[in-house]
Amino acid sequence: MNTITSRFVAAERALRTAAPHQLLDAVRRVLTDQYAADSVELFLADYGLTVLQPVSVLPHTLQPVSVHNSPAGRAFGAQEPHVEPLSGDLARVHLPVTVRGDRLGVLTVTLPGAEHAEDHLGELAEIAQVLGHEVVVAERDTDLYLQARRRDRLTLAAEMQWQLLPGRSCARPEYELGAQLEPAYAIFGDNFDWSASADRLSLYVTNGMGEGIEASLQTNLAINALRNARRAGLSIDDQAALADQAVYAHYRGRCYLSVLMLDFDLATGRVQAVDAGSPQMLRLRRGTVERVPFDAQLPLGMFEETDYVIQEFRVEPGDRLVFVSDGVYDVASPGGETYGDAALARAIQSTRLLPAAEVPRAVLRELTGHRGASTPDDDALVVCLDWRGR
Repeated sequence: MNTITSRFVAAERALRTAAPHQLLDAVRRVLTDQYAADSVELFLADYGLTVLQPVSVLPHTLQPVSVHNSPAGRAFGAQEPHVEPLSGDLARVHLPVTVRGDRLGVLTVTLPGAEHAEDHLGELAEIAQVLGHEVVVAERDTDLYLQARRRDRLTLAAEMQWQLLPGRSCARPEYELGAQLEPAYAIFGDNFDWSASADRLSLYVTNGMGEGIEASLQTNLAINALRNARRAGLSIDDQAALADQAVYAHYRGRCYLSVLMLDFDLATGRVQAVDAGSPQMLRLRRGTVERVPFDAQLPLGMFEETDYVIQEFRVEPGDRLVFVSDGVYDVASPGGETYGDAALARAIQSTRLLPAAEVPRAVLRELTGHRGASTPDDDALVVCLDWRGR
């Protein structure tokens, strides 16, 4: 093996054989031995996507790093390695840690000299990707990385919701997805879910009812009922019907749940949709933003044995779809003005150059400005889908 391959294999082997809670120690050892690294640190994005939190064990801690205005945040946002020159002939390399489009954080490596850093940038970026995969696997067996993501304590309802989610972003040749929930540390009912196969993408946007742990329990029941039906190979109208029955059987109509369900054909762009409630979809196509209306159907669990009907439409390469819960479009300003379609359209236009993974966070920042208060009264959910097609 040549030197580059040998170094990469050594790093990969060290990560794959390390204990789940010792991944940082493993990558630190191999980068010190193979690349003469002076220091190695791992930062993970917090639940609010505002800071990069250091992965460390007390009492050895580092300060969080801003996502918005720091060299590490630049690498995280651009999803490209960033070399930061330091004094004393050192350079700090910030490497995105990403798994199939899901942005986890940044690996920061201090090396002897900018030229040395540039020479090994490709290898280090690949090692950061391997580290990301190992972090995802390790989370089954240790709380270390989940704890590191917390800037504040999560409520129990929020803990349940974050554990239910598939991720916050993902990417395939046909599409890119990004999503975010607020208040990140105290959400209770809103949710999103997606799943892809070789030919299809299923996407659900859920607007929960109620508050606190009860709202989270209801959403958990509905999402798992939908997943159970989807994994049985049922169409989305039958998935909705079975989830409707599951929610009604438990709550007897006292509580119900709104969901917008979509099933994309990756080859043709044909989409089947079931609109069971309040989530809204807006489309940016060739510079124009418009709300895509669906025939409203009953929320899940409102009545016994509701029949759901599929509607169809098509997406075109270049389309951007933005989905929002009522905690976005119904938010009122201090003067009582509802956010609504017009403000949403402006927010979608102003973020049109951002990648899909960045759009939800940017829209929610604009929503905070409209609301005039940092803490929302209701869950706010934004999902962005960029469609490329085949």
